[in-house]
Amino acid sequence: MSFITRSYLNVMPKVKQSSAFSKVKEDHQAELVEDYVEEIADLFESRGEVRSADLAKRFGVSPAAVSKFISRLRSAGLVESEPYRGVFLTQEGKQLAEKVARRHHIVYETLIKMGVPESSAKADAEGIEHHCSEDTVKAMQRYLMLSAE
Repeated sequence: MSFITRSYLNVMPKVKQSSAFSKVKEDHQAELVEDYVEEIADLFESRGEVRSADLAKRFGVSPAAVSKFISRLRSAGLVESEPYRGVFLTQEGKQLAEKVARRHHIVYETLIKMGVPESSAKADAEGIEHHCSEDTVKAMQRYLMLSAE
């Protein structure tokens, strides 16, 4: 083990380090769930059906990775799927997709209103949307309403 690697091992106490990594992992999983349900909703709206192959292409991952994640979404009650039949959002999945799309739109429009170039706003909104509290989203919404007057 090199000095550089060892020097980072004790930056945080073990318990806090473990819980910090757990939080990051949970946040990343939540982002993936939100991205998947949002993408399923978008594909269903534009094509009328969603196949695992479509999702694999959109996310740039293998069909096996998509199938594994779809199983997790099914276990969470967010999607229904059957082999050769496609993927469909449950009512709970639709509600989450609508919430995520609304939050994305508000973040994107706020960035545009602030003068961020469109291409940057699109990319930034995709990352920011997952890390905004509901209070922040409401404040952004108020900002948009006030600046429209």
